[in-house]
Amino acid sequence: VRWMMYWIVFALFMATETFTDLLISWFPFYYEVKMAFVIWLLSPYTRGASLLYRRFLHPTLARKEKDIDAFLVRAQQRGYETVLRFGKRGLNLAATAAVQAATKSQGALAGRLRSFSMQDLRSLPEQ
Repeated sequence: VRWMMYWIVFALFMATETFTDLLISWFPFYYEVKMAFVIWLLSPYTRGASLLYRRFLHPTLARKEKDIDAFLVRAQQRGYETVLRFGKRGLNLAATAAVQAATKSQGALAGRLRSFSMQDLRSLPEQ
């Protein structure tokens, strides 16, 4: 559980740090403070991740649990719909390519058959 709390807090920190890093990275000792914060989160003595998770994240997630579940259900449904749509589009493209290849090869086959004489065609075994 302790590691779960750490990784959740760390993931949230990394997500926000991606955007804030551009704005505040020019502050003196920014990277040293950031490193100290990550060590504070990770340390078993300070239990910083557990503290932040229990005090801030867990209450927020508990309040928004129904909204999060509804969002996940909608995302799952949209994902299925997207897979079906792209699957149908891919099958349509493959069918079109197969029909085009068949029509092109049929013309080539007819040209080859025209080059045979009727005597050559009669000598072929019937199937």
